[in-house]
Amino acid sequence: MEQILSKSEIADLLKAIREGRISLDLDDKEQDAFLACTSINLFQLTRPDSELFRIPNFDIILDLFCRIYATSLTNLLQRNFTINRVSLESHEFQKFMTDKHSPGAIGILDMAPLKYGALMIFDAALSFSMLEIMLGASTELGSLHLNRRLTTIELNILKTLLSDACTDLDKSFAQLLEMHASLIKLENNARLVSIVEPDAEVIVGTFMVKVGEQSGQIHLVFPFATLEPLREALKQLLNISTTSQSTWQEVLEDEIQEVAANVTALSGSITLSINQILQLNEGDMLYLDYDPNAPLKVLVEDKLKFYAIPGTHNGKKAISLTGVAG
Repeated sequence: MEQILSKSEIADLLKAIREGRISLDLDDKEQDAFLACTSINLFQLTRPDSELFRIPNFDIILDLFCRIYATSLTNLLQRNFTINRVSLESHEFQKFMTDKHSPGAIGILDMAPLKYGALMIFDAALSFSMLEIMLGASTELGSLHLNRRLTTIELNILKTLLSDACTDLDKSFAQLLEMHASLIKLENNARLVSIVEPDAEVIVGTFMVKVGEQSGQIHLVFPFATLEPLREALKQLLNISTTSQSTWQEVLEDEIQEVAANVTALSGSITLSINQILQLNEGDMLYLDYDPNAPLKVLVEDKLKFYAIPGTHNGKKAISLTGVAG
């Protein structure tokens, strides 16, 4: 245990300091350590999350984009995708792009009616993994690490994924404004991309994408000037007065309406035993419980929803709905 000075010892110590018998100067070693310190300006200190403070609640919009885009990729490629935001940081545009030596696919986005647009960057690992998946490779294979830039043909294949991302960005920003994002161009060289001045500030959201054994990153790069007009709307995003008018319910309803469902036009059905099925041969006749003069039953996910009559349209078989099942 450390010794605690008594009152008399403290008085003696103070007296020795006043009389100069004890020096308060630092020795050479301590002096060098002190001089190695870096001076700071207390009036210019920024919060560690200053970019989040300047653009409040923007992380909520990006997290919503994660969920919507993961669902879109899952439906499009029939693989189970997960997307999580791993960071939200502020950078100088030129420095951030210089650090991307092999960025993969760089999508230049128009964010109408917002100015300056944005960038969506698939890193090299994700770009090549997506190409393999779109061309039919198994997700159980490890990620490719090719030391080259994407070709023009490969960029064109990936264009669908980035175009879909624009639609999902529109849905993510729907609570703030009616946005019409679109993919202007795809690049494979960061030096050829410029959406703002080199020293302009950009807000970068980084996302980790996983599918099977493969993974990679997406970077969404927004110039600060693009998001600044939305700052007040973002600040009010979670207020009670605006929550009651929120379009979260509308977003969920829209997403549910995009879920795929099987629709079957059923003319008749028959029940057979396993033995009867095994005995079937080519040319056998099966008699269906079906009245050719009665309307067809239209099933949605095995549930009767409509009635219809069969026919043709433009040379193709078709059905015309005649009623709704009760």
